[in-house]
Amino acid sequence: MKDHTIDITLSSTKKQKPESDQLVFGRVFTDHMFIMDYTEGKGWHDPRIIPYQPIILDPASMIFHYGQSVFEGLKAYLTKDEQVLLFRPDKNMQRLNKSNDRLCIPRIDEELALDALKQLIMIDRDWIPGAEGTSLYIRPFIIATEPFLGVAPSKSYQFIIILSPVGSYYKEGIHPVKIAVESEFVRAVSGGTGTAKTGGNYAASLRAQEVATDKGYSQVLWLDGVEKKYIEEVGSMNIFFKINGEVITPSLNGSILEGVTRNSIIQLLKHWNIPVTERKISMDEIYDAYSNGLLEEAFGTGTAAVISPIGEFFWRDEKLVINNGQTGQLSKKLYDTLTGIQKGTEPDPFDWVVEVK
Repeated sequence: MKDHTIDITLSSTKKQKPESDQLVFGRVFTDHMFIMDYTEGKGWHDPRIIPYQPIILDPASMIFHYGQSVFEGLKAYLTKDEQVLLFRPDKNMQRLNKSNDRLCIPRIDEELALDALKQLIMIDRDWIPGAEGTSLYIRPFIIATEPFLGVAPSKSYQFIIILSPVGSYYKEGIHPVKIAVESEFVRAVSGGTGTAKTGGNYAASLRAQEVATDKGYSQVLWLDGVEKKYIEEVGSMNIFFKINGEVITPSLNGSILEGVTRNSIIQLLKHWNIPVTERKISMDEIYDAYSNGLLEEAFGTGTAAVISPIGEFFWRDEKLVINNGQTGQLSKKLYDTLTGIQKGTEPDPFDWVVEVK
């Protein structure tokens, strides 16, 4: 699409904004939303920003029956100088199109999507919280809208972007979380949809998460779906381990989501000349490293939480307490540096930050 003209209809009434210290994750939404339609034979059309409102869909819309949908998650940050910054938004739009390919959804124009996102943010700029640990969460998503009960790709879609002012994803903040190793359920397998950001992956994770929560754990550690031996992700995040001075993260194997934060962490570690390796790593190897006193740190990475230190694993009825349950030095340094780059308080040697004007 070459024409990036976006129609704008402003809301006549404004919602009450929550106080920064009252923000939770994903409960409150701004005054406006972006929406664009796809029709077979016409392509993507009618990009517009409108007042935030319900979506009206036919009960037979294919999203309800076959789950043909994808989404992304990124954030906008407000600096002390009142600048609005995005962190590597091009990577999110590229990944959205990779998810589209896997789910047989027509690709979007990434340049148009970023332009629409920036315009939407500026319209709802007053919603961006400035307090420490807060941000404006951005949720782009695409749903299949054709009213048809045949199992086939939809012939119509809607691409929507909504915004939500948020606090910390975990109530623990940067403090370590406790993780239960999942041995029964699996998140994804190679050849499935694990590399796509689609709702079905998250629906499939809910039962294991519910069991872990009942036992007092924040999230689950997912093992591979074939041997249930190799580590893949933690909750909805990528995972890293620091073992005897080396940082190890599971290699992308066809079932692990390629996280933007994951990629950024790897680049930061290399920039600091800290050994970092992407490879298969088993829970047995982690247990051996723990038993020998070599498991120094573990942490999850993702857009929502940024860095989530892990203080304990529960595996085979045993508690593996890492670094005395305290946040490790590397986890803290990575968190401070990455959030500092995102907020504009730390140097950005990678040109990751994009100012919204």
